[in-house]
Amino acid sequence: MQTTIIIQNLKCGGCANTITNNLENIDEISDIQIDLEKSTVSFNCDNEIGVVKVETKLKALGYPSIEDENSFSSKAKSFVSCATGKFSK
Repeated sequence: MQTTIIIQNLKCGGCANTITNNLENIDEISDIQIDLEKSTVSFNCDNEIGVVKVETKLKALGYPSIEDENSFSSKAKSFVSCATGKFSK
């Protein structure tokens, strides 16, 4: 099933690179696409467990879904994830 999650703190290609690199390790998902303008992460998923894993990983990286709280901690994590993504291209 195709799933799209609207996320917070998505700023640039560095963020997208970090997100893609981390989500590629989740076996239940494929075809990851990041839309910077819409702040979305889209992917194909085998089951609901994959969706939960993606949401958990995004939150851990500092990119919580629009339904989750965007705390100072999340913003700081996204800044670090963004910088990491810029250097790991």
